[in-house]
This record gives sequence, C-alpha cells and structure tokens, in this order.
Amino acid sequence: MSVHQIEKIEAREVLSAVGRPTVQVTVTTKSGIRATSSVPSGTSKGKYEAKELVDGGDRFRGLGVRKAVENVNTTIARALAGVEVVRQREIDAAMLALDGTEDKRNLGGNAILAVSLAVARAAARCVELPLYRYIGGLGAKRLPMPLSTIIAGGRHAASNLAFEDYMLVFSGFNVFSQAVEALMEVRYHLEKNLKKRFEYLSEKGGAFAPPIQSDDEALELILEAVEKAGYSKKITLGLDVVGSDLFDDEKKCYNIHGKSLTAEELLAYFVNLTKTYPVTLVEDPFHEDDFESFAKLTAAVPGILIVGDDLFTTNAKRIQKGVEMKAGNALLLKVNQIGSLTESVDAGLLALRNDYEVIVSVRSGDTVDDFITDLAVGIGAGYIKLGSPVRGERSAKFNRLLEIEAETATAG
Repeated sequence: MSVHQIEKIEAREVLSAVGRPTVQVTVTTKSGIRATSSVPSGTSKGKYEAKELVDGGDRFRGLGVRKAVENVNTTIARALAGVEVVRQREIDAAMLALDGTEDKRNLGGNAILAVSLAVARAAARCVELPLYRYIGGLGAKRLPMPLSTIIAGGRHAASNLAFEDYMLVFSGFNVFSQAVEALMEVRYHLEKNLKKRFEYLSEKGGAFAPPIQSDDEALELILEAVEKAGYSKKITLGLDVVGSDLFDDEKKCYNIHGKSLTAEELLAYFVNLTKTYPVTLVEDPFHEDDFESFAKLTAAVPGILIVGDDLFTTNAKRIQKGVEMKAGNALLLKVNQIGSLTESVDAGLLALRNDYEVIVSVRSGDTVDDFITDLAVGIGAGYIKLGSPVRGERSAKFNRLLEIEAETATAG
C-alpha cells in the first residue's frame, strides 16, 4: 500500500479578501502529509466561467458555500479515498465525471478547484519538489513579470473612466524583484501627485480610484509618474476594458463616455490610443462573444498584446477557436474560471504552443493562498496580474515570487 494514497479530504468555509465566503480544502495522505488550498471568490464573472456553487437564502446574502463544502466532505472525499495523490489528471477527471456538467454546476467549480489545488500541493510535498517544479518539471524557473493595475475605473470607481483597469506593463524587465522595486517607486510618485490634485483619494483592490474624467488624463498621470521614477523606457501601459460591461446587447453598441460606439468605432478608438500613448496591452476590448472584433484589432495593432479574459475563460475550446480565428494573442489565465488544475495547465500550454502570451491572474475576491504564483512559474507564463503589493492577498503572491526568484538563482 502506497503512503501517498489520499486518506482524508476536509473542506470548510472561509472568507476571501472582500469578506465573501469561499472554499478551503485540506488533503491528508496516509503518510501524514497535509496540504491546504483556498480558492478565490470572483466578484465579476464572465458568462462562460465554471459555476461557483453558492447556497442562496439570507445567510451572507445568499453567497455562503456550505453546499460546496458538503460536496467536498461527502461525494468528492468518498470518491478519492485511497487514490494516489500524485495522479493529478486522474483525480481531476474523476471529479469532472462526478459532476457531469460542462460548467461544474452540480458539485461547484469552487469545490472541485479547492480539492484539485490541495491535491497538487500535497503531491509536491510527497515527492519533495517545489510546487512550481512539480507542475512544470525540473526546468521550470522563468519568473513572470508583474502586470499591475494602478488606477481603477469603470464600475470600480467614482470617476468618468470607462475602463476597469489602467495598468503598468513591465515590458522592459527580466528580473522580477527589479520590476517590483520599479512598481513601488512609480506608485509612490503617482500617489503623491494624486493627493495634491484631489482632496480625497480612494482605493479599490490596492489601485487608486481618483475622480478622473478621461482616459487621456489617467494615462498622462501614470506616464508622468513613470517618468519621475525614471522608467520611461522600461514600463509601458495596459488597459482592461471589460468590453462585456460596456456592451448594450439590444442596441449592439458600446456605451463609452456618454456615447454609443459601434464595434468598428471602438476599434478605431483603441488604435488611436495605441498611437498616442505607449499602450502595449489591451484586455477584453470587446464583449465575450465577439471573436471577430478581437481578430480585427489583433491584426490592426501588430506587436500589442490583445488579451482574452472573458473571451477565453481559461477554456481550451474557446482558446482553440481564438487561435483559428486569430482573435487575440494572449490568454488571461484564472484557475477558477475553468475549475481544475489540469484544465488550467492544459489551457495555458495550448496558448503557449500557439504563440499566445499567458498572463496568470489574481481575482478581486482572492485569498492569501499563493498557488497561482507557482502555477505561473510552472507553465512559463510571461506575466502575472497581481495589482500592487499593498494588500495581504496580493503581497502574499509577490512575496512567494520573490522566494522562487531566490531559490532559482541559488539553484542556477
């Protein structure tokens, strides 16, 4: 009998960084190895994401996850008892079969994912490998560069900014710790300037949320901070548009700055922005079903990352469609969009094989679990979207990457 067999799987309800219930799972092997993982609770979701099972009713305004916890402690735990913990693909497949739906609505994507991640962490400890090397092999050591939201807009801020995230892209760096230093220096300069200009400076998820009235003003303020910090040649700009939030399905247009724009007019707006400012990344520029407009923008702005988040939802089938249509050239990978580690890795590797960049991403309702950092290194992602290291759930991930950088430097 193998000591690496699963002896116990225990789930519990815990809270995410935004005070929303989510699922935490501990896996114990017969040898006594224990590993715990918590999953994010997404506050903004695309319609093609795996379903997060919530309880409904009055408790936590319907967002409790006791049903998902019960599914882990009964159905999943019984099915996986005695299985070798290192059989990740077999374990994930078994849970998908138990659920029996495309979107994991029966057991819950949150239940399945929490088990999947805890299993991987336990397996890595059993074979005495760092998690990133367990996922990606002994050669895994490429650290992603940070992709950091520094000004929040859209429905996250009391401003006239139409887009959700205005980001720093560390395109001129190849050492993670140096990029982190640059990020904080830019942040210091921007914060100082914003406090001078506005009486009250709010934050959202660690990003500043000032009452700015235009995209031009936001981008110019960021560029000014970048210049003062001395990184004009190494930091470029990114936008997370969340096109689905702007799309009027009845009128088939996008509502931006009080105007209704067709997809072609919005495309022209993005092209002009990339000519006016050093914008090198645009995420979800159109709504989640508009592969055609993604393809047109990708062709119109060569060399710029056109990222699919809601478009792809970390789903290999949707990524394959994007590849065939040449829609976008980068994947935003969120593990709870698809609901298991195996499917997440498969999605990332499919993107990389087709010359798409991969950006592993935190969620707004995340926890201090730092699993996605090891995942990013394991699959060789070019970027990781973490915001700024000014909140516990984000700093945990920055700090884990700094640990991995030190480990891989020592190992050569």
